[in-house]
Amino acid sequence: MNTTIQREQLVNQLKWRYATKQFDPRRKISPEDWAALEEALVLTPSSFGLQPWRFVVITDQATKERLVPVSWGQRQPADCSHLVVFAVKKDINEQYLDAYLDRISEVRGTPRESLASYRDMMTGSLIKGMDLAARTTWAMYQVYIALGTFLTSAALLGIDTCPMEGIEAAKYDEILGLDKLSLGAVVAAAAGYRATGDAYAAAKKVRFPKEDVLLKI
Repeated sequence: MNTTIQREQLVNQLKWRYATKQFDPRRKISPEDWAALEEALVLTPSSFGLQPWRFVVITDQATKERLVPVSWGQRQPADCSHLVVFAVKKDINEQYLDAYLDRISEVRGTPRESLASYRDMMTGSLIKGMDLAARTTWAMYQVYIALGTFLTSAALLGIDTCPMEGIEAAKYDEILGLDKLSLGAVVAAAAGYRATGDAYAAAKKVRFPKEDVLLKI
């Protein structure tokens, strides 16, 4: 059965969330809540439905500590409960498209041959229409959709997050072994619970007035 949250809940939780500067390292996200956030990541929409990403979930404390120096010295990766690294697939090719079409056929019971025109469209757009650099850039745009899904979903569960573009992506790839998997780190997000001493938690959220942001035509 489809259920919805109240409008006030949505707005209040989005007002509540902020880019957490200090996490309480003693507080951990429950397995049940984390399972829901993983599902939210899996359910993220993407262009063509291709999901050109991998989400690297890090809870090992030693690994998280190694990432601090390559995160501009920020402590969020080490002090959070879970760190997610959003990485793009660097090897999107026709074989990957075929694997996706096989999955469509499996999940929906659709005859594989009926997807030929869809394959042609994706191949024309992504493989023939773009070089590798352009495909990687396209995939990076998709990753930010997943990041937004993650931040919003966490807020609705009362879980704090901090999106982090301030990372040395190549160093992340090296430390996590992503380069060996044809993956490239783009952005990270720390998740957990705010520390009581984080002064930013009580700071008013600063946004331009609605009439300056929304254009209604």
